[in-house]
Amino acid sequence: MGYLFFDPSSSAALKPCLWCKRALTGGEMCYKNQFYGISSHRCVQLTPTLKCNHRCLFCWRSFEHEHPADNDLLPEDIVKKIPFLQKKGLAGYKISPKVTAEMWDEATHPNQVAISLSGEPTLYSHLPELIDMLNDTGSTTFLVSNGTNPDVLKLCRPFQKYVSLPAPDRETYLKICQPQEDYWDRINESLVHLGKAADEGARTAIRITVVKGINDHDPGGFARMIQESRASFVEVKSYMHVGYSQRRLTIKHMPLHEDIVSFVDQMLPGCDYSVRGENPHSRVVCLERAT
Repeated sequence: MGYLFFDPSSSAALKPCLWCKRALTGGEMCYKNQFYGISSHRCVQLTPTLKCNHRCLFCWRSFEHEHPADNDLLPEDIVKKIPFLQKKGLAGYKISPKVTAEMWDEATHPNQVAISLSGEPTLYSHLPELIDMLNDTGSTTFLVSNGTNPDVLKLCRPFQKYVSLPAPDRETYLKICQPQEDYWDRINESLVHLGKAADEGARTAIRITVVKGINDHDPGGFARMIQESRASFVEVKSYMHVGYSQRRLTIKHMPLHEDIVSFVDQMLPGCDYSVRGENPHSRVVCLERAT
């Protein structure tokens, strides 16, 4: 998978994403730049653990190949090694004629950390401390969680806090996420927390991955949950037929961008949100809560 591990005893890992490499060579940046001003070539994608309590059909990771190490590293052991691993992950780009000296210097001194590579970060025992330490370096932090551990989520203070909302109801959730336990009530508690945090000035977001024919049957149900949550932003994104998800789903399950736009159009009458922007290449529409 190309993961770079922080230590052999742990599943904490880092991997520069496609958009980081593309931006480094002067190409397009990802939709986080368009929606939130994040420079893709200065963004680190990592996870403090590969452990997860979901087996989502749309996930690109392998459920058959679990990492044997489960030691939780101390936050400082992760933070201090990020520049080295990021530089290692981008090895070879320095000599590319497409990479300027300025871009290379910026890429090897990242200022944004997306805790979203794989696994469920709230299963890492030092997550709040890790985020605080990253914030202290001057970096912005994006935390992406499945919302199954609201008590941990409430303790975290990232620059932007995400909860993935995979379904508009419990039955669909159990079908698409195949959780170890039924965490539906916990996810709803996490959604309520997003709204309260947003009311207090925090940046919060809901991410919806639309899988055609599985969780796209009730846009009004999603709208009601979004409205009740009152999160700052909502990203409605197409499932992408990549990685090990290809063994569970077919390419017919991957919506076109026009399908996502249509889905959002059906959601909007049921919630007090407006379109902040859309990115056809990533098949995503970003909504913003009305002020």
